Amino acid sequence: MSKPLRAKITALGTYVPPRVLSNQDLERMVETSDEWIVERTGIRERHLVENGMATSDLAVEAASKVLAQRGMTATDIDALIVATVTPDMFFPSTACVVQHKLGAKGVWGFDLSAACSAFVYALQTGAQFVATGAHQRVLVIGADVMSSIIDYTDRATCVIFGDGAGAVLLEPTQEDSVGIIDFLHEIDGSGGCSLYMPGGGSLHPATHETIDKRMHYVHQDGQAVFKYAVRKMADLCERLLQRNNIKGSDIDAFIPHQANKRIITATADRLGLRPETVIINIDRYGNTTAGTIPLAMQTAIEEGKLKKGSLVMLASVGAGFTVGATLLRWAY
Repeated sequence: MSKPLRAKITALGTYVPPRVLSNQDLERMVETSDEWIVERTGIRERHLVENGMATSDLAVEAASKVLAQRGMTATDIDALIVATVTPDMFFPSTACVVQHKLGAKGVWGFDLSAACSAFVYALQTGAQFVATGAHQRVLVIGADVMSSIIDYTDRATCVIFGDGAGAVLLEPTQEDSVGIIDFLHEIDGSGGCSLYMPGGGSLHPATHETIDKRMHYVHQDGQAVFKYAVRKMADLCERLLQRNNIKGSDIDAFIPHQANKRIITATADRLGLRPETVIINIDRYGNTTAGTIPLAMQTAIEEGKLKKGSLVMLASVGAGFTVGATLLRWAY
């Protein structure tokens, strides 16, 4: 009987638009301060798209870097998954738009919506295609243009989010020393009212009333989200470590969703992680939703914290609520 396949990440590409919105810029837009933003979130600046740039454009930039890194063309891909909560439009899917822009003829794919957990959810979905032998090369993209759904008169949300994208290529390996080891995912719809965009769907289609009530922007109960994220991210990571007989001190790189620096450090402390293994780049990018984890992977590589065989834990909490954690060994 043949040995089961395991998916591994063989390439990474990221992209953020060049335009920067600093805390000082926000001080001129809403009643806030650099000191308050840094203390509460850890964010100093974030990148925003120019008018007319869509999620698919960010996704294509990141995906093109992945293909270049592997020396492949778009037609070498078997499937692509776009993790996003800001699709170019309801339909066609952003995956269809990306496929066309890349010129990936013969590829199939789809969008996956899980807010800030979308990248880890898409990563596992792609990994299952590889593990079953259905596909040899799956392109997983996390991309969001959060500025398109942020109310820049709402200081509770406009200081948090930025735009960005990251992509990875998944391929099979039979090596025990690298690849995706295990994961845990969970959703809790009771928290949906704490972080959501109420307008635009079938429940509240766009009308003059929904626009006047600013229902097409992100609405957040910051305290509720913070409390849930601090508790649940650590809970899921602990369960994942325990069932794989791994200690927090064994982790070489902890790459969490970059929602809030205090959430990250609280989780790391509870898990007993070594401080130098915790990847934080929220100060430079803010919360790019599905883009944060691949962007943080890039930061880890630049800081020399990701090498072949490194034991890595990914973790996220997002609207829904959605929660995800992944264990893997870096493959290159």
